[in-house]
Amino acid sequence: MTQKTAQHKTGTREEWLKARLDLLEAEKDLTRRSDELAKQRQALPWVRVDKDYRFDTEDGKASLADLFRGRSQLLVYHFMFGPDYKAGCPSCSMIADGFDGFAEHLANHDVMLWAISRAPLAKLQAYEKRMGWTFPWASSFGSDFNAGYGVGLSEQQQREGYEYNFRSNPPMSRSTPDAPNQFAASSGVDGRTYLRELPGMSAFVQEDGAVYHTYSTYARGLDGLWGAYQWLDRAPRGRNETGGIWWRRRDEYGRS
Repeated sequence: MTQKTAQHKTGTREEWLKARLDLLEAEKDLTRRSDELAKQRQALPWVRVDKDYRFDTEDGKASLADLFRGRSQLLVYHFMFGPDYKAGCPSCSMIADGFDGFAEHLANHDVMLWAISRAPLAKLQAYEKRMGWTFPWASSFGSDFNAGYGVGLSEQQQREGYEYNFRSNPPMSRSTPDAPNQFAASSGVDGRTYLRELPGMSAFVQEDGAVYHTYSTYARGLDGLWGAYQWLDRAPRGRNETGGIWWRRRDEYGRS
């Protein structure tokens, strides 16, 4: 008979198998739906990028087209690291911890992966060295690239309202939620400065000498890129975040 412990029910192998087969059907349905959504993403109309965005990279000044490095496709992670930050956003850092391994695979499948942030290149390189990363990372300092793709806010937008994740948002309150304040402090800035940067990713394609924007996603649309969460969703207690924000930059665990 099925019993309950203080934390979770227990059961026989037969009961587990029956429940697992029911779950398998739901997982298969989700996989099929995910395949359909991927096709919908790829069917979006391409929008030509006519603005001449410029970036600072370890190889010098670069245009958006230069970031393709001979590939036809470009994926950009909009990494929250503003000009005044002392360190990158902890959440973006956790996501970026997975980039180095698969960036090489993507590059050999006609896809370049870059992170782009508004902080000056020297700041990005210092943080990159601290975290031990090698994936391409460009600075959009002095450019309106971040604003153009919905991840960079001005003080005026914070006061008057702004668009994010394809929706209009009201003015930001003077008091920000606990999580942004916590992350702001760990990034060396106040909450409002921290929230002038927003997370997202964008996709581009290059064809016949022109660059096109094909896709962007924000907020929880990034969940699928957060590798650690994909593992936690398969762990017995899932994300287990009832205690609030638990993650740190990976070199900060164990610190008091």
